[in-house]
Amino acid sequence: MSSTLESSDRILGKNIEFHRFGLICAVLLVVGCLGGLAVGLGAVQHVGALTLVVIPTMATLSLLLAVAPMKYIFTAGTVSVVVDILLIAYYLIA
Repeated sequence: MSSTLESSDRILGKNIEFHRFGLICAVLLVVGCLGGLAVGLGAVQHVGALTLVVIPTMATLSLLLAVAPMKYIFTAGTVSVVVDILLIAYYLIA
């Protein structure tokens, strides 16, 4: 029975690569909109905050353009989304 079960990484990896183009659209939308929102709320006024937003966002977009493995795209996208959400929360509270 255990020989027929696959690990979650292997199943997730197959599904991610199979649904690559649909997931690219979702990542592009989420990363782009959150990055723009973070910049619009106040990151444009501070060089350090703008750098924190731009570098992970551009890394994600570069990986998408380079047709990198989805594992790398999701890692960069996750970093970008976390930074954007933290800055959006900071600028909404401050």
